[in-house]
Amino acid sequence: MNLATKDIGQSLGRFVLTTLGVGMLLMVVMAMGGIYRGILEDATLLVNEIGTDLWIVQRDTRGPFAELSRVPPNLVHRALAVPGVKSSREFVFHTVQRERRGKPFRMAVLGLSWPSDKGDWIPLLAGRPLRQNHFEMIADASLKIGLGEKIQLGKETYTVVGVTHDMLASGGDGIGFFTTADAQAIQFDVPSEAVRLERSSRAARGTRFELAAKQPSLLEFANLPAAELPQIARPQVSAVMVSVLPGAEVQQVAKIISGWDDVSVFTRKGQRELLLEGTVEKVRRQIGLFRILLVVIAAVIMGLILYTMTLDKIHSIALLKLIGAPNSVILGMILQQALMLGALGYGIAFLAGRKLFPLFPKRVILADDDLLMLAGIVLAISVLASLMGIWKAMKVSPNEALA
Repeated sequence: MNLATKDIGQSLGRFVLTTLGVGMLLMVVMAMGGIYRGILEDATLLVNEIGTDLWIVQRDTRGPFAELSRVPPNLVHRALAVPGVKSSREFVFHTVQRERRGKPFRMAVLGLSWPSDKGDWIPLLAGRPLRQNHFEMIADASLKIGLGEKIQLGKETYTVVGVTHDMLASGGDGIGFFTTADAQAIQFDVPSEAVRLERSSRAARGTRFELAAKQPSLLEFANLPAAELPQIARPQVSAVMVSVLPGAEVQQVAKIISGWDDVSVFTRKGQRELLLEGTVEKVRRQIGLFRILLVVIAAVIMGLILYTMTLDKIHSIALLKLIGAPNSVILGMILQQALMLGALGYGIAFLAGRKLFPLFPKRVILADDDLLMLAGIVLAISVLASLMGIWKAMKVSPNEALA
């Protein structure tokens, strides 16, 4: 007969409720580790998936993910002329927040350098990559925009031609993939009244120039869209991505480009480290502190529970001592109960987490290493928590059975 299971059977309801409480607490600890893994994965997702060798950004910035970066689009052609460069393409990335169906709608917008990049590298659940330069998009499933649906952004309407999954920005927002031209149109969209006022302002400034007085036809340009005016440069892009030729030295190409005074250049590894050391670092520390705090709380709670359970059977322990039962039997009973409490709580945490974590607004990734480490921590907590009950049991006198 196992004394631990026999004793649990005497107060089964309380043990079950206690196990559920410990399981929920351990589930929160498990969720903290999963949230950190999710943040880490989201922060480095685009750097890993795009797979480019070098990122060219604005001078003295850490863009395009860590901060705002603006470079001229003709930088694509400058980079392509560098020895060892295989290809270069534009990169546009920003976040928009609109209202859709009466609710806030937030989306990260990523521009694909059409036609060299049509989104063939994006893992699709349904649909296809982009096939035209305008008015098509690929949406992440978290945005809840179905295949074939239309969404209005700015003055244009875009049709969802593909649906992907787990393509999230570092803030947890789903990514919408557009061509670079469409992404810039969304980014620099202004109200119609603002356009009218700007054109009127242009015309007013033009009348003050002597050349306009001699050639009044020049004022007709004031009413043209800004994109059609030769004096106004194309909208700037967030960065330029460079892929090097097989066999070429990435560091050598980066050294050449870094000599340009208007840009900074980072390798894929360098861009990843910037994200982890900047965007994710404070979150990592905060989640780490929460995990430590919750583990300590779990240890204290389990210790108090086992101590209380020991107090409830003081008479039984004294009786066992009175009839000559060795201390190892009593110690084994308390330790087995502690291990059962920890093991069942861990099992509840794992099973409940598998059901609940997909419902969280941010991704929760359960890594095998984290689960094994938590299992070891729970084992250690169970053993340490049993010491309070063991200490109390050792102080029980056999004479208390006769009281």
